[in-house]
Amino acid sequence: MALAVLAMEWARARGGHAVGLIVDHGLRAESRREAAKTADCLAALGMAAEILAIDLTLGPSLSVRARRSRHDALEGACARRGILHLLLGHHANDQAETVVMRVMAGSREAGRAGMAALVETARLRLLRPLLMVPHGRLRALLRARGIDWVEDPSNRDPCFIRSRLRAYRADPDGDSAATSATAAAARLRGMARAAHERETARWLAAHAEIHPEGYAVIPDAPIPADALAGLIRMIAGSRRPPRGGVADLARAPRPATLGGVRVLPAGRLAPGRWLLVREARAMAAAIPACPGAVWDGRFQLAGNVPPCAMLGGLGADASKLPGRDLPACVRYALPALRVNGALVAVPHLRYGIVETPLAFRPVAVAAGAPFQASPVGWRDAALWGCQAACETLC
Repeated sequence: MALAVLAMEWARARGGHAVGLIVDHGLRAESRREAAKTADCLAALGMAAEILAIDLTLGPSLSVRARRSRHDALEGACARRGILHLLLGHHANDQAETVVMRVMAGSREAGRAGMAALVETARLRLLRPLLMVPHGRLRALLRARGIDWVEDPSNRDPCFIRSRLRAYRADPDGDSAATSATAAAARLRGMARAAHERETARWLAAHAEIHPEGYAVIPDAPIPADALAGLIRMIAGSRRPPRGGVADLARAPRPATLGGVRVLPAGRLAPGRWLLVREARAMAAAIPACPGAVWDGRFQLAGNVPPCAMLGGLGADASKLPGRDLPACVRYALPALRVNGALVAVPHLRYGIVETPLAFRPVAVAAGAPFQASPVGWRDAALWGCQAACETLC
């Protein structure tokens, strides 16, 4: 609620507006009423609001499923409204809890930077402008304005590890030295992570070749481990880097299979260099070829295709088609369209329905925008986040 007030006031002062998006997870009987009350509070302040109802069921990995569903719903609402900036209300308490949870899970320094203050996705920019602001400060703002809000009781549910940690830390206002120090340390780690990610991106830009057929070529020399991990993640169509083995392979590139990606000599394709290509047996099964479909986390359809078409790997059919001088391992991993089992299109080989809009758009890139650490200070945090959002909304 406090973030909504800050965003709305910033926008109004500049002749613009902001929109409140309220997610109802539907896990409690009272959640619909609470969402409606929140919308009424915003309406009383003159702020338009939309309730996004998602359908969740109790069970394993509830927190993970809820987070994914929540983000999908928010991104979808922003897309419908033409909004490019989405502000999220995570505060210093949330950041401290995230850091502690990652330490408990064995995260490295990069993970201990906590949540990023800015994240780019395919459809919008996520902003967390309040990561250095204590929770109590946000409540004080609302009380000073005479604004009511709804407390989510699931935040105290001991079924969730974050709730148990919150109770153990016993710092609801976030004004303890421990919370402040943890959030500040996360910010410093975030700055170090950003510098490292910039160097990784520079190396990739200077030395790696990434091709639209879904493969990459790298030098026959030691390479930064994070650069190799990013390339493997991208070629595999995975959101996460491979576990283990990357550092040794980066120090001395050699034939290997790691994280669903093969590393092998590039041969005539690029003499004296190494080829990274999708491991054939790790490819996903075929899926219905509807517009926007993403196969194997790597290739996306952007238009209409023949009815009943399926999108999957070219596989053994690669031997039946001319390869445009591409190695067999690359052709094998290319996407193809089939109707009733018959091959009808392999756009990357100019076969069949060649105008089919099928592009290499992996779910994670080798190197994106560097990690954005938290802004400093109450006023800087509020204005930093709201300015970016309202420049688009105005």
